[in-house]
Amino acid sequence: MAGQVPDFEVTARENTGKGAARQARRDGLVPGVVYGGGEDPIAINVPFNVLFKKLKAGRFLSTLFNLKMEGQEDVRVICRNVQRDVVKDLPTHLDFMRLKRTSKINLFIGVDFVNEDAAPGLKKGGILTVVRPEVELVVTAGDIPETITVDLTGLEIGDTITINSVDLPAGAKPTIDRDFVIANIQAPSSLAASDDDEEEVAADEVPADNGEE
Repeated sequence: MAGQVPDFEVTARENTGKGAARQARRDGLVPGVVYGGGEDPIAINVPFNVLFKKLKAGRFLSTLFNLKMEGQEDVRVICRNVQRDVVKDLPTHLDFMRLKRTSKINLFIGVDFVNEDAAPGLKKGGILTVVRPEVELVVTAGDIPETITVDLTGLEIGDTITINSVDLPAGAKPTIDRDFVIANIQAPSSLAASDDDEEEVAADEVPADNGEE
């Protein structure tokens, strides 16, 4: 099932050039352009506060947006560049690229863990430690998975879940070629402490070598 693509509302920028861009910034807007998809580029303005908030949320350049602009059909886009002021490090311009439904893009997809009650390791007090709550995948723009599902059925303490052990949605693949850890089931701290105590006792019970034969 496709995930929810967030809306991103922009307005058309009537004038182009450095003068118009400077005026937009004075008006609290960030100028930009939408290009690609076999159509002509469109000059846009984005409210500075809206853009700044989205940038602070993180992963702006790997988030798919549903671009909404009055007088234009909604289109899916991904930001390909954000120019910043060299002194203030604030956004001064951005470029959006239109995507076809068949376009391949890199997105971070959340991981959903299911069947915890069917994991013996968790029933014994083990702790599910999530290493990657999100995984970056190459996906098709028209068929973005909502989540990656990890089935915990049958997992014991000490078991590790890697990307190769997970059934990924059709058409999706990791951006990292090697196998990597998503989560594991660790022993509870009390059990780990008990194991440490047993090791210390075992060490104390080893007879000391006093040099006698």
